[in-house]
Amino acid sequence: MKILLVGASGTIGRAVRDELALRHEVLSAGRHSGEVAVDLTSPDSIRSMYQTVGKVDAVVSTAGKTFFGALQELTPENNEISIRSKLVGQMNLVLLGLNHVNDGGSFTLITGIIMDDPIVSGTSAAMTGGAIRSFVKSAAIEMPRGIRINNVSPTIVQESMETYGPYFPGFVPVPASRVAQAFRKSVEGGQTGQTYTVY
Repeated sequence: MKILLVGASGTIGRAVRDELALRHEVLSAGRHSGEVAVDLTSPDSIRSMYQTVGKVDAVVSTAGKTFFGALQELTPENNEISIRSKLVGQMNLVLLGLNHVNDGGSFTLITGIIMDDPIVSGTSAAMTGGAIRSFVKSAAIEMPRGIRINNVSPTIVQESMETYGPYFPGFVPVPASRVAQAFRKSVEGGQTGQTYTVY
């Protein structure tokens, strides 16, 4: 398969690329690195990315910026960071990418464990994850041409503990390679409308 991976330079993205590249052609896209440049906050940038890569069999997203901070710091402007990037950006990957995915192809988006298991300072990120999950579940029943759509909801990964560990007290981290298996399940399997939780 020809797979477009958005966010391939991140911790999870690198693991997903390593896993999928064993069996497929993987094209990387990102804001600052990859074969193709894309800014998830810009619909025009997403359109340009699709025009550049042409038809693909799967689109995988491990990208999306979110705001982490106390509820008292969650101003409309800070919340907009999460909305424009991780929420609307990933939705636009689907809405603008439908005509660029081959029959029977798939989309796989990323959410996160805190939409079900909240943490302090994670309200904005949890909100975007929950919205993406609802989008995936609803969109699955209307996807054309046998195209599937799922999302992966990982817990904190071992490789990110130094940076994000303090936000996740008591959470048991998993290796990014384990999260990558959930993305493989979505891309290579047959299910749709699913949330693959990795913890």
